[in-house]
Amino acid sequence: MTRLLHLDASPRPGHAGTHEHGSHTRRLTHHFVSRWRALEQGVEIVYRDIGVNPPTLTSVKWIEAEFTPTENKTDSMRAVLAESDALIDEVKAADILVLGVPMYNFGMPAAFKAWIDNITRIGRTVDFDMQYGAHPYVPLEHYLPLLADRPRHAVLLSSRGGFGFDRQGPLAAFNHLEPGVRTALQFIGIGGFHDIAIEHQEEGGDALAASTQSALERIDQLVELLHSEVTAKHQPQPA
Repeated sequence: MTRLLHLDASPRPGHAGTHEHGSHTRRLTHHFVSRWRALEQGVEIVYRDIGVNPPTLTSVKWIEAEFTPTENKTDSMRAVLAESDALIDEVKAADILVLGVPMYNFGMPAAFKAWIDNITRIGRTVDFDMQYGAHPYVPLEHYLPLLADRPRHAVLLSSRGGFGFDRQGPLAAFNHLEPGVRTALQFIGIGGFHDIAIEHQEEGGDALAASTQSALERIDQLVELLHSEVTAKHQPQPA
């Protein structure tokens, strides 16, 4: 059985193409999950809508609780970190993270950044050891991210008001969404990273329609690919 963590970060309700002013990224994540469910009816799906209910921002109390040794944490400190612990547990349980994240001003929305900050925790998803000197977080020859215990994939499904932000596009250097998300997730051990985006949202018309159709078709192909890979790993191995 595959476990999906389905996360939407857009504050827009509804799905583009169905609801007026609906979210393009919600449409993409819904399409991904629906296609996966068609292939695997028993898939386990955990849904988290951080566009409507953003995670708590990092605060002084959060920092004090996080950097207090486990044996010295008070009940109130553990309560401050309870939401972060729940978010991390969802990520650790998932085989695939399906992330609907629009590009806002060249980067990620504040709600999604808060989610990243909550799941990047020393001792839970990141290790720190001063014995490695200049690279206590990422000693290249020793570093093992704490979520590298088994293969996991992240699928970032995005939307952009403009166009030309893909890797080979003229505005690629202005795209801080995909590189930032990839860096953060691979830092904690999520090795597979896949991104698909809709462009031309501001322009609309035929350009947006063509970009949307292309994104939906690429999602279909990615679902087939990942489903084959993940389910193959779940098959019992011969003795």
